[in-house]
Amino acid sequence: MSTGRFISLEGGEGAGKSTQARLLVAGLAERGIDALVTREPGGSEGAEAIRTLLMQGDVTRWSAHSEALLFAAARADHVEKTIRPAIGAGRWVICDRFLDSSRAYQGVAGGIDDAAVLALHAFGARGLLPDRTLVLELAPEQGRLRAAGRDGEAADRFAARGEGFHADVAAAFRRFATHEPDRFRLIDAGGDVDVVAAAVLSAVADLLP
Repeated sequence: MSTGRFISLEGGEGAGKSTQARLLVAGLAERGIDALVTREPGGSEGAEAIRTLLMQGDVTRWSAHSEALLFAAARADHVEKTIRPAIGAGRWVICDRFLDSSRAYQGVAGGIDDAAVLALHAFGARGLLPDRTLVLELAPEQGRLRAAGRDGEAADRFAARGEGFHADVAAAFRRFATHEPDRFRLIDAGGDVDVVAAAVLSAVADLLP
């Protein structure tokens, strides 16, 4: 049986994570690797139900602490029901957001200590970390324009937040990458979709069988 791998894609709003996750799955398939694409919050029945609570409503619907707890609960179900079984079966799992989004959005930008977010993860998801985390970097203002073009008036609670919040998120991802260079790779997401896809695939080349 082939070795399963776990890859997460992170970044701010409009960076192209969902698109690049799908393209990475296609690129892996061309190399004979069976990969599953999933997302957070979501990826399992229970987690998708929590996603509705988290993404809809006014920006102030939940505090950062409430969000952290809801995300941790959704992630625990996602890991148990979807991610660990797929990896155990030898599949690659490509996840659109994971733990590091909680560390950036609720942690750094939301004012919650990183240790608290990690403690929730240690309990709920038993500390599972991706083999590789790819951060798609895009200037926050460019990302907001992309997201606005994609979502129109239907922006979710996180995309609707202010420029300062999104700048803090972007800085957080870069800081994580600096502190954990073995796991993280920074990808310039400002170019053509196919160019970014090639960079994404190159960033996991050392994990290929």
